[in-house]
Amino acid sequence: MIRVRGTVQGVGFRPFVRRAAERLGLKGWVLNDTDGVLVRATGDASAVERFVTALRQEAPPAASVESVSEVDNTGHRPSGDSFEILASGEQGGLVTTSVPPDLALCPDCRAELLDPEDRRHGYAFINCTQCGPRYSIIESLPYDRPATTMKVFRMCAECDAEYHDASNRLYHAQPNACPVCGPVLALTDPLGSQVARPEDAIGVAADALLAGRIVAVKGVGGFHLMCDATSPEAVDKLRHRKHREEKPLAVMFPSIEAIRRLAQVSEHERSLLESPAAPIVLVRKIADAGIAENISPGNPWIGAVLPYSPVHALLLGRCRKPLVATSGNISEEPLCTDDDDARRRLNGIADLFLGNNRPVARPVDDSVIRISGNDHGVVLRRARGYAPSPFPLPSELGVPHLCVGAQMKNTVAVAAGRSVVLSPHIGDLANPATLAAFERTIKTLRQLCGARIEAVVHDKHPGYGSTRYALAAGIRCVPVQHHLAHLLSCLLENAHPADDVLGVTWDGTGYGDDGTVWGGEFILLSKGTATRFARIRPFRLPGGEAAVRDARRVLFSMAADESHEGPSQGIEERLGLAPLERSNLRTMIRTGLNSPLCSSAGRLFDAWAALVGVGTRNSFEGQLPMSLEAVAMEGMADASELRFPLIALSNEGARFELDWRPALAETAARRQGIAGKAASLHRGLAAGILAAAREAGVGTVALTGGCFQNALLHDLARRGLEEAGFKVLVHHRLSPNDGSIAAGQALGALLNLTDVNPPTS
Repeated sequence: MIRVRGTVQGVGFRPFVRRAAERLGLKGWVLNDTDGVLVRATGDASAVERFVTALRQEAPPAASVESVSEVDNTGHRPSGDSFEILASGEQGGLVTTSVPPDLALCPDCRAELLDPEDRRHGYAFINCTQCGPRYSIIESLPYDRPATTMKVFRMCAECDAEYHDASNRLYHAQPNACPVCGPVLALTDPLGSQVARPEDAIGVAADALLAGRIVAVKGVGGFHLMCDATSPEAVDKLRHRKHREEKPLAVMFPSIEAIRRLAQVSEHERSLLESPAAPIVLVRKIADAGIAENISPGNPWIGAVLPYSPVHALLLGRCRKPLVATSGNISEEPLCTDDDDARRRLNGIADLFLGNNRPVARPVDDSVIRISGNDHGVVLRRARGYAPSPFPLPSELGVPHLCVGAQMKNTVAVAAGRSVVLSPHIGDLANPATLAAFERTIKTLRQLCGARIEAVVHDKHPGYGSTRYALAAGIRCVPVQHHLAHLLSCLLENAHPADDVLGVTWDGTGYGDDGTVWGGEFILLSKGTATRFARIRPFRLPGGEAAVRDARRVLFSMAADESHEGPSQGIEERLGLAPLERSNLRTMIRTGLNSPLCSSAGRLFDAWAALVGVGTRNSFEGQLPMSLEAVAMEGMADASELRFPLIALSNEGARFELDWRPALAETAARRQGIAGKAASLHRGLAAGILAAAREAGVGTVALTGGCFQNALLHDLARRGLEEAGFKVLVHHRLSPNDGSIAAGQALGALLNLTDVNPPTS
């Protein structure tokens, strides 16, 4: 008996096994069960050996084989005179197989979709074993049609024949359907009245988009809000209705050639765009190339995506121009997945609704990736196409743990056995709708993993919605410090031990083990202990959240530091604050009233954006740091690094601090352009990271936290460290931002590594 583990269900693995066995003259069977795929193969010994090699090396493109091993006979029936696909084994206990992610439309299905002679020509739900919905329709495992939302559609005779034909790529394709027996489109107005017949829905919706209207379109994991991306008026209408004034909007293009007419696309970016995951990829805009400027105002990048579902392919094929494809939700709420719910929640935003009667089991947003200068992919949002593929743990976890993640960019995870399954992106737990989605996702993962949760792992911040959920769960709680969880997530995906590592964990804010706001941390891991080796010099945030939105408050606080090195060059007076406002801020800073101490790298970037003239307000998270990075890229050629000395401390919660005071004074005094000042900041911070690594005396440095979504900082720090001889760990499959916290929490629970200690004297 042969056991195959990994992502081996819903990806055409059983048909592949049968074809491989028949090619080698073997008899036996294959089935899905809760541990993956089980195979019995009998025949010539050398043929069986070649068969096992094929299982490891020739699996379908969408599969991911973790292991192939021999197991004892489990009581299934013996081999007959042929090789068969058997019904799935019974579900019970812990599920160790992987839930397959949703996959983009494959080239074969795309060809049939566009072929006038094919019976599925123009059918918006075409799929096969290599593409189509998976996680978004699965209700339980093992993965078979009765365990999906497709169970309500009974296959017609032709579809059933394809499904049972081993030579057909639709062989055991669980969502298999056609216009006769499958889901149908429905184009309605906001009141639910039908606007067009199903067969005319694409054409009428396309005409509406070309006329400047907004259409809510149901794809694989939920709705998009779509409009003409070349029309500033249509984009402005969408922004106004959705209350999304400045945050960039994703754009779906008809083809890779269409993207290249409007943006620069590297080969790596092209391969990501055309991959089965088909994420949104940030590409650099070509100025005045025809895209509406208000798609991403003041931002040189645009989030590009190719049509990854049949309905998108048909719609883009009719429009023949790029369309905005932003999440179909009210800002900060989960995606709409149900047609009636979409009409209710998006009423007043969308003019028409292009839905269908295929239920979505759970919302799945688009993944987002950007490429750094060294052609390294940085995941900004891990969702469709990637999640919920698991990550291996370095050893067995005694009992199943639920990891509930952070407040922002929340994901949750179930850690059981030797793996952790991380959910797709859920969102920010600041409103009841997202909290409800958070709880539904937890229920989903528990069901799919078959895990009886015995402990819950959470962030130490007492105000997080995820923390409140954990404390109310009534089972053992394991709190893990926020920045330590970031670091552990980087170690998890790099399969690196938690020893002899300096973690550079930089983000916006996180609850520190000393009760202050952390965010510019250097955490030393050694012999099973985490120590706060260094930090960015703390400063106050006058007004708390108000300072996160208004960077002038942060800069005012830094300039008002009484121990400032060098003149502040009148920074306070240049901020445009009224005298009374300045007086109130000074009082808040002096007394600490609603002015928490913070060591945040993210807020430091905000302050520099205000200092050099990039901007003063964050209308969405990370807006100013993103703008500062974009400007800095234009000034790299002439920029020298600012001075961020590493200062030794005594009894202050860390051994060293990275001192920003000399850099602030120097920037204020420089007679240099905005781009040069912004670039000098990035060079100086990278040099400061290298200085801390040298002082720590470790061999490995991990770069993690939301600030390392900044490709320029990421590249400068990585390059400097590697040239100095350090091994550098970065994120490849997980995001550096809070979307990875749940994964790090799992490793923290396994290693009993939960606190960041102050250094011993």
